[in-house]
Amino acid sequence: MSKQELEVIGQNATCCPGLASAPLDDERATELAKVFKALGDPVRLRLLSMIASREGGEVCVCEMTPAFDLSQPTISHHLKLLRQAGLIDCERRGTWVYYWALPGVLDKLAAFLTPPRAVAEVTA
Repeated sequence: MSKQELEVIGQNATCCPGLASAPLDDERATELAKVFKALGDPVRLRLLSMIASREGGEVCVCEMTPAFDLSQPTISHHLKLLRQAGLIDCERRGTWVYYWALPGVLDKLAAFLTPPRAVAEVTA
């Protein structure tokens, strides 16, 4: 398994302003583009949705593969890209690999995309 992962950026006033708060620098834009590129494929979006919505928090690759008209190696490739983007993680148990969404990652991405006025309206 590849150990190359992107750190998903947090969302707080001292660290990481949202999209509408300040212009992105080159490094941050490159990091975020990799995450959004990983999400830019319908198969990967479906895989992430299957993983994130799973009761219990994890799902075996053997349960995801039948949902697609793709080979197992192709599914594994898509899962690898999601893992490299820092959206999911996994663990091998015997012959199967189990996946789970990393805590808070989707919330951080949503907060990054949410304009400051919308956050204020939701909390008011």
